[in-house]
Amino acid sequence: MSQRKGAEEQRSRDEESRRNDAPPLARPPAPNSPHRRANIVPYLVLVFGVVAMGMSGIFVRWANAPGAVSAFYRMLIAVAVFAVPVALRAKREAPLSPRHLRFAIIGGIFFALDLAIWNTSVMMTSAANATLFGNTSVIWVALSALVIFKEKLRPAFWLGLLIAIIGILIVLGQDFLTHPQLGMGDLLAIFAGVWYGLFFLSAERSRDKLSSLVAWWVSSATSTVALLIICLAFGYPLSGYPAQTYWSILGLALVVQVMSLLSVNYALGHLPASIVAPTSLGQPVVTALLAIPLLDQPLDLWQIIGGVLVLAGIILVHRAKTKG
Repeated sequence: MSQRKGAEEQRSRDEESRRNDAPPLARPPAPNSPHRRANIVPYLVLVFGVVAMGMSGIFVRWANAPGAVSAFYRMLIAVAVFAVPVALRAKREAPLSPRHLRFAIIGGIFFALDLAIWNTSVMMTSAANATLFGNTSVIWVALSALVIFKEKLRPAFWLGLLIAIIGILIVLGQDFLTHPQLGMGDLLAIFAGVWYGLFFLSAERSRDKLSSLVAWWVSSATSTVALLIICLAFGYPLSGYPAQTYWSILGLALVVQVMSLLSVNYALGHLPASIVAPTSLGQPVVTALLAIPLLDQPLDLWQIIGGVLVLAGIILVHRAKTKG
């Protein structure tokens, strides 16, 4: 009996010794340790990125310029900011794949159409509606993959699609009854989402052989040129706007395009993609909440009901795609 007790005491002493000799990182961090606090930083950065993306419709409204004009300057500034880092990265990746560069260029044209149409929709309907319907791109990506790449879609996708369509019809119907221009703005936002879906598919293909930074910059540079052509074709003036327009466009470029991109990429480097990707679906919620005090655009009951259904449908579609 005493031998068994002595053996147990020895095992206990050995275990305690191993715990004390273990390197600090091998032990679970204390609740208030710097290591535990540091783990929170990627989540905070990710939240900031989502809020930054949610400011897109706010800045477009404040700019009060033609949609293609605010989109042009947004991309021009962002492309200039990243020009040097991209040049250094491209030099390391040379030679770049011509086929995948073409995908990036095609994606840039799609993104230009998305931004020009979506920014226009923001000026015609509420920022909340435009952001909500712009995020239906998840649905159009899946349907495009079904048609183009013959991908199989799970039953959850079709359920999500049905729920989202019901929500869209509720918001659209209410807006057409309230004011036809609101409904037209909603339709433009949905149409913009289709173009964004096509951009996403092209960008996805371009990243097969290009780094995400190089592929993004090539697409963005292409978008800048395409948006300039759109502005010139429609006769939109590129200057002569009040100071508020230029400050708002600067915020649109630096906060929405640059800082949100950096935030999401930082988060992706520290958190699983399964956590980072779905957070973009919070953008319509952020915009809807910010638009109340910043744009004086309160939500009505039908808008809330329809919006909840659309978001629920988008989430179902997203989950079906990621698990498919």
